Amino acid sequence: MADRAGADERPPADGESAATPEPAGPTRPAPPASAEAADTPAPAPRPSAVPEKPEPSAAAGKPAGLPPELARLAEAVRAIERNEVAPAPRSVPRPAPASAPEPTAAPPAADRPRPVAAPMALPDKPVEAARVVLARGGAPEALAEAAVGTLGERAGELLGGDPWLILGLPGVRPDQADGFARALLGDACGPGDPRRGPAVTGWLLARAADAGHTALEWSVLSAALAKQTVPDPEETLRSAVEDGRLMVFRDERAPEAGSRPSRTDDEDEDEAPADILLALDRYALAEESLADGLARVLNSPVDPSAPEEGAAGTAQDGAGAQDGAASEGAGASGAGGAGAGGAADTGDGRAGTRRMDWEAAAAAAPSPSAAALIRAVADSALVAHTGGEAARAEPAALVAAARAAGLRAYAAAHTEDGRRRLARALGPDGDGAAVTVDGLLSGTQGPGRDGDGTLALDLLAVLDAPQLDVERAATLVETVPDGARLVLSGDPAVLWSAGPGRAFADLLAAKACPLVVSRTPDPGPVGELVSGIGIGELAPVEAPDKEVVIVPVRDPREAVHRAVQLMADSIPRAIGVPAEQTVAVTLAHGGPVGTRALNAALKERLNPGPGRFGGFDPGDRVVLNAEPDASGTVPGTPPAFGTVVSGDPAGLRLDCGGTQLVLAPERVTGSLRHGWAVTAHQAAGTRWPAVVVVVPGETPAAAPLTRSWAYTAFSRAERHLSVVQGAEQELHRAVSERPAKDRTTRLRTVLREQAAQV
Repeated sequence: MADRAGADERPPADGESAATPEPAGPTRPAPPASAEAADTPAPAPRPSAVPEKPEPSAAAGKPAGLPPELARLAEAVRAIERNEVAPAPRSVPRPAPASAPEPTAAPPAADRPRPVAAPMALPDKPVEAARVVLARGGAPEALAEAAVGTLGERAGELLGGDPWLILGLPGVRPDQADGFARALLGDACGPGDPRRGPAVTGWLLARAADAGHTALEWSVLSAALAKQTVPDPEETLRSAVEDGRLMVFRDERAPEAGSRPSRTDDEDEDEAPADILLALDRYALAEESLADGLARVLNSPVDPSAPEEGAAGTAQDGAGAQDGAASEGAGASGAGGAGAGGAADTGDGRAGTRRMDWEAAAAAAPSPSAAALIRAVADSALVAHTGGEAARAEPAALVAAARAAGLRAYAAAHTEDGRRRLARALGPDGDGAAVTVDGLLSGTQGPGRDGDGTLALDLLAVLDAPQLDVERAATLVETVPDGARLVLSGDPAVLWSAGPGRAFADLLAAKACPLVVSRTPDPGPVGELVSGIGIGELAPVEAPDKEVVIVPVRDPREAVHRAVQLMADSIPRAIGVPAEQTVAVTLAHGGPVGTRALNAALKERLNPGPGRFGGFDPGDRVVLNAEPDASGTVPGTPPAFGTVVSGDPAGLRLDCGGTQLVLAPERVTGSLRHGWAVTAHQAAGTRWPAVVVVVPGETPAAAPLTRSWAYTAFSRAERHLSVVQGAEQELHRAVSERPAKDRTTRLRTVLREQAAQV
C-alpha cells in the first residue's frame, strides 16, 4: 500500500460495538443501535402467508417439521445467539393472499395453565411500583424508568403478571428473563410457558434490528427460537402472526444463475421458490411509508419547460445525456403543470416563485458531473447521486445554482462536521443553506415548516444518504412537500446506517429513480487508496510525503502501543498534525484493541487525570451519543465530538465544535464516552486531518472486517492515514471478498412493485 513506517510511526483500526459479557442475572442495559420512530401511516390489513403446520418432530427441543434447507441456515442461527443475526437477504415481494394455518391440537394460549405470582401490594407511583417488582425478581431497580417508558404506567403490574415482558427492556437476555420469572413465579414456570415464546420472539427480532435487519426469514427465526428452548417454535410464530404481533410477507426468490427461467404462464404461482419473512410492525410500516413517500416525490410534476428526452434513466457524466436503459419507472413523474425547483408559482406558496433555467445552470456548472446532476434534477423530482468525498461538490453546485435562481434550496449533511464542509462548498450563502438532517427535522436549522407540517423548501439535497436508517429516512421524506425536488446523495461504498435498514442501497438496487454517478475522483494518495478499496483492490500507492503509512504489528498490545505513539508523537512531529486533530478508528468498542482499550491508553498519554467528573477531566476528548428513548433505542442522530471544559454540580460542560453544552450528571454515564478512539460507524460523516486506523488481528464476531468497514475507516483521513496492520492477509481478503455485512430488508422489493404498477 505505502511505505512501511519506522519503529515510531503507526496507526489503529475501525469497528462496531462488540457486546461485552454480562452477568447471569438481569443487568444494566447496554444501548442498542440507533433508530428513530417514524411517523408512519396506519397499517393496511395484515397479509398472511403462514406456512402450514408441519408434522411434530420426534427430537425434543428441535423445531418441528423444519424444511431440509435449514441446514444452510445453521450458521445464521448461531450468529443470532452471538448478537450477530445474519441471514442471507432476499428479494421480498408483497405478501401473498392470506391462508389460514391448519388447526392445531394444542390448547389455545388462553386455556393453558399459567403460573401466577403471589399478589403484591404496589406503590401508587409507577416507577416505584416497577422498582418493587424488579427488586422482588432480582433485577436491577435501575430498569424501573425504562420499564415505565416501555410498558406504561402499569409496568409493575404487567411485569408481575408476565415476567418475560422484561425482555422488552434494553440489555436483558432470555436467560436473565428466565431467572426473573422463576423468582416471581416459582418453579412452576418453564420454557413452555405460553408467555415466554412471544417475548423471546420479540427479543430476537429486536436483536436482528440492532444488527441492521428489518425482517427475518421464518425458518431462521424458528430455528433461533428452538435454540432458546422454545418447545414449539412453529406454533409460536403462527400464533404471533394470528395475534397481529408480527407481519408476514412472501418473498419469491430470484432464479439462480444457470437455473431454468421463472415459471411459465401455465405453472402454478405457488410453485415458485419463496421464503416467508417476518417483521415487527415498526420496521415493516417504516419501509412501506418510505416507499410511498419516495413514490410521491418521484411523481411530483416537473418544469414543463425542461427537455422531454432523458426524463428517465441514468444521467451519465460528460454530455449529461440520459441512458435509455434507465431504471423502471424513473422519470415517470408526469409533466403538466408547474413543478417545484424553479417552476412557476402554483399559488399555494410552496413552489418556487421564479422559473429556473436548468440548461443555463448546467452549462455554468463547475464540472461535467455537476452538469449531469443539474440536468437530471431538471427532469425528475427524485434523483439519486453517488460519489466519493470530492463528489460532494456536485450537489453543492446544484443547491448554489438553485438559490441563485431564487429557489428555496437546502443541503443536509449527516454530521456537524459534514455541514461545515458543505457550507464552505456552497460559498458565501453556505451557512444559511447547509444544515444537518437532525437540525432540519427538529426545526433548529433550515427553512422551518409550512402550515401542513412539511418543510418550506423547493429543493433538498441530502448528503450522506447511506447513513439514514429506514425510520429516519421515512421521517425525512415525509417532510418533503408535494412539488419539491429531492436529491439523495452519498457514497455507496461506506458502511450502512447504524440503525436498521439500508434505505439508500435499496433505492439504488431498485432502480426506482434517475441515478447520476459522479466521475470526480478523490485526490491524492489517500483518495487513490480508498478508490481501490471501493472496487475490491487493496493495492500499494505512491506516498512521497508519507500521506499513507503502514505499520505492521504482531499482537494487540503492540497495536495499542503503536497507535498511541503515532497520535502523541510521530504524526505531530513528522506530518505536522497535532494530536487534537487526529483520531483513531478501530473495529469495535470491546476487545484488546477496541475503543475502550485505546481510549484508556490515549488518555493516560495525552491527558492523564483522576477522572474527577464522572470519569472525565477537563481537556478530555469525548463523544456524546444520543440518549436512548423510552423503547431503549437510540435515535438516528449522529454522535457529537467535543472536549470537556469543566464540571460542577449542574453537570459536565462540553465544547462541541464551538457549541457549549451542559450535560446533566445523570446523563454522563449513559451518553458520554472518551473520543480519542471511535468506531467506523461513529466516524461516518466526519473527517479529520489525520487518522490512525487500527486493524486487529482477531476481529469480534459482532463486527466483522469487511470492505465497507475498511473503506469507511480509511476515507476519514484528509491529509494523512496511518494503518496499524495486525490482520496480515485477512484485511486483503476482507477487501476483495466481503463487500459488506448483509442485511435482510424489504424496501427494494416494495419499490420495484410500485414501479411495476405505474
